[in-house]
Amino acid sequence: MYNKFFYFRPMTKLYYTLSDIQTAIQQGETSVVALVEAYLDNIKTFGHLNAFNEVFADEALLLAQDVDLKIQQGTAGRLAGMVIAIKDNICYKGHQVTASSKILEGFTSIFSSTVVERLLAEDVIIIGRCNCDEFAMGGSNETSYLGPVKNFADETRVSGGSSGGSAVAVQAGMCHAALGTDTGGSVRQPAAFCGVIGLKPTYGRVSRYGLIAYASSFDQAGPITKSIEDAALLLEIISGADERDATVADLPVPAYSDDLNFTGKKRIAYISEALSSNGVDVQQKDLLNAYIERLRQEGHVVEPVSFDLMDYVVPTYYILTTAEASSNLARYDGVHYGYRSPNATDLESTYKRSRSEGFGKEVKRRIMLGTFVLSAGYYDAYYAKAQKIRRMIRDRTNDILNQYDFILIPTSPTPAFEIGEQIKDPVVRYLADIFTVQASLAGIPAISLPLGNNTEGLPLALQLLTKSFAESDLLKFSKYILELSKN
Repeated sequence: MYNKFFYFRPMTKLYYTLSDIQTAIQQGETSVVALVEAYLDNIKTFGHLNAFNEVFADEALLLAQDVDLKIQQGTAGRLAGMVIAIKDNICYKGHQVTASSKILEGFTSIFSSTVVERLLAEDVIIIGRCNCDEFAMGGSNETSYLGPVKNFADETRVSGGSSGGSAVAVQAGMCHAALGTDTGGSVRQPAAFCGVIGLKPTYGRVSRYGLIAYASSFDQAGPITKSIEDAALLLEIISGADERDATVADLPVPAYSDDLNFTGKKRIAYISEALSSNGVDVQQKDLLNAYIERLRQEGHVVEPVSFDLMDYVVPTYYILTTAEASSNLARYDGVHYGYRSPNATDLESTYKRSRSEGFGKEVKRRIMLGTFVLSAGYYDAYYAKAQKIRRMIRDRTNDILNQYDFILIPTSPTPAFEIGEQIKDPVVRYLADIFTVQASLAGIPAISLPLGNNTEGLPLALQLLTKSFAESDLLKFSKYILELSKN
């Protein structure tokens, strides 16, 4: 069943898909302006959740008037009626973008990311920018310079990260859908904690142009939604070749949203370590076992596989991503743009003070770790070895997917934990990524599906992984599983 916190409360009419919204508009039940006003009311009501860093209220209302007119004239784009929020590391021309960091406080982007351009071209309305872990570095949204995001299901719990603000904005009905970025689980894990859907596309499916980089060989933008239909449509629109990003695959983009009907029987592998590990919550294991049995009853082949590299996925991920982060974040130096320390007296102190004052503890920790693993004498011992293990992880994952259609695993070892519970121990926090980083290291698509709640009412989720660029199959099967969950 869907999570009980899945839908927002104040609106008298609930619209679960964009198709529902567009039908209601055509029938005169609502308008884009009315929808924006309702979302703005929700944003005000739930402002204490700290999901937004900035709300574009006046602008969104003006755009809503334009979209309503386009709908009347029959010239509206495919996303007319959809109100979304974007993570605060996605550039939007003429709007601030800070990655929730002091070092970019007040910075205004001079261009829009490719994903934003493609969404706006289809008449989406962007209602604001969402809080996130600083520079997308975190799994709880507690490293943000602007404070943690609270989970709508239980305000003493984290939202997940790093796209926690985006997930809570959808969870609490402050927008219809949102865009996040996923480096090692930053779309999927907050979606799991908040009882919504989070999709990480294949690396190279979506342009990274205009995303503030954390780890360039991992970062991908992805949708957070309430329905598979909307996830499919958003992916379809933001995907595809981009001459401004050489890492994007020059492949046709399937019409994901046109056919979401699943037929046939599938072969599904589940990672046996997910059930044997003491670090996995008992109710999370029960959920996985329940769906293993349910899928078998439906006639699918569901078999355990051992992923013998499981102990290496987290260390490999953090060695490689911190190395890339140390390089990507070198540009924030107090000279070119962003925060410049008022206490600086010369060029050297400008660099030192601006970076030490502008970056938070977690970002500085990762920069130092990355600098260390890239340094002379340690490069081969850490970075080069991690690259080799990444290849092994990718090959082993692909071997499994050559025998099975999907891999089924928990999104997170536990439901949302309490704010402050893990923030003091980085090793514990990093280990919470154990089930999401496999797909990131392998570069394959993965989706987190909300499939119930534990006895405390906290959302629980499972994750599906599949072959590179097989998002169409992933979306069809995901919709099928969510339909099973209703029965």
